[in-house]
Amino acid sequence: MVYSIGDKVITKKKHPCGGNVWTIVRTGADYKICCEKCGRVVMLSATEFMRAVKNKVEGNG
Repeated sequence: MVYSIGDKVITKKKHPCGGNVWTIVRTGADYKICCEKCGRVVMLSATEFMRAVKNKVEGNG
């Protein structure tokens, strides 16, 4: 699946704050994602990101 900046994704595991919806802030060799609930920013390698993502949120969210 192709992901781009601004896409919202759902992760397999929940963040400690309880949220599992993230916005993609950066793409490339690594992905930077921001938690929708608490605003925490996490950077993952491309392989870690692909393993962590469950699916993409369609529409406005």
